[in-house]
Amino acid sequence: MALIFELAVQGAQMALVLLLAPLLTGFARKVKARLLRRQGPSLIQPYRDLLRLMRKEVVLADNASWLFRVTPYLIFAATWVAAALIPTFATGLTFSWTADLIAIVALLGSARFFLALAGMDVGTSFGGIGSSREVMIASLAEPAMLLIVFSLALVAGATQLSTVAAFMGSPEVGLRVSLGMSLIALVMVAIAENARIPVDNPSTHLELTMVHEAMVLEYSGRHLAMIEFAAFLKLLLYVSLISCVFVPWGLVTARAGLGSYVLGVVFYIGKLAVSGILLALFETAIAKMRVFRVPDFLGAALMLALLGTLLLFVSRSL
Repeated sequence: MALIFELAVQGAQMALVLLLAPLLTGFARKVKARLLRRQGPSLIQPYRDLLRLMRKEVVLADNASWLFRVTPYLIFAATWVAAALIPTFATGLTFSWTADLIAIVALLGSARFFLALAGMDVGTSFGGIGSSREVMIASLAEPAMLLIVFSLALVAGATQLSTVAAFMGSPEVGLRVSLGMSLIALVMVAIAENARIPVDNPSTHLELTMVHEAMVLEYSGRHLAMIEFAAFLKLLLYVSLISCVFVPWGLVTARAGLGSYVLGVVFYIGKLAVSGILLALFETAIAKMRVFRVPDFLGAALMLALLGTLLLFVSRSL
């Protein structure tokens, strides 16, 4: 009976990220619109968009290969698994041993790799431009992400997220400059990976600046729905990762009661709401940068992550 309950909680976490991912994007859009003194779309508009795309017929180019058809499902599956591995409202669940930071980075890198290949598969100029820009961003974002993982591993002594969250929530952590640098670097990487302002504008399709949209211009119907859903999940993934590592309060330990799990879900939804408000405030207060300035932006994140790792090494050697 206990095993069935633990599997049910694990399944509830997997379903929760699917349910809340479009809502987080819709909430951020709504808050941003209200800050700009506009009515804005409904909170459930992302769900409506996904249903509309699922009903539409798929239109494929004549020279599209099997890779072009399979990539949306691979991207969705990899992103969903990565998002479901992160402890959202509870730690120490049945599959928590798989929630490793390096595994999550590998899953995201695999999804990016297939998306870049799909952008070049049809042979359009926009797809090639978007793929080249995506790889350029990845060449700086992934090293920064790995350095952040190394910093957390040096502090917590592990890369397993349940262990990291338990250590970060304990009084042993204290105030550390290296963790502050890692937090800022992780936020910068999250902004770049999700194509948010100032790196990219997800609400426009300008051919001179778009990155993610250029690779998916040839997709339609359910294929585009899978890619859009994966984008929603990716935003939720980074928000959940930041909350789990740097704001671990409210996480329920394993084998807790049903009431504790419900309270953990309430805390998690509150964290998502605060993150959506902060994201909307940031995007409203800052302008989009030129695409040629993106390497400088990610280079700053890489240097912050590197400095944080070096500070930890120096403090351990003293």
